[in-house]
Amino acid sequence: MNRENDLKRIRPDYLTTSINEYMSDDERFQNLVLRPIIKLQHELLVEVFRNYIRKHKNVFYDLTLEKRISYIENAIHKDMKFRNSLKGMVIGMFTVEEYVTYIENSSALNKRMMTIVKERLLSHIQLFERPEVLKAV
Repeated sequence: MNRENDLKRIRPDYLTTSINEYMSDDERFQNLVLRPIIKLQHELLVEVFRNYIRKHKNVFYDLTLEKRISYIENAIHKDMKFRNSLKGMVIGMFTVEEYVTYIENSSALNKRMMTIVKERLLSHIQLFERPEVLKAV
């Protein structure tokens, strides 16, 4: 059993992203590591955000679309406990080598990571309806 190979094997291919010699190291890491991991973790991230909504008294459901977008952005950028939880779900899927690369520039890579997570949640905002509404569909 080899953790590194297993982690890489289960990641989805991210064919929409091209890799070229002109990319920065951060952009390369984003496209080769962060995007596939976040795609792999999609269902978990959605469920974690649903739980976040529940823990915050379901106020999300009473918001307009515009305010729901702000709610997601604020949750990811301002709620440090939630943000750290999201980061852990991504970092936990790194190989040791990827982690070593990550810690060299973690601040910039964290920004990229959270931006991708935010974009993914926003692009699937329709999944965050009241549970009874989703069951009726």
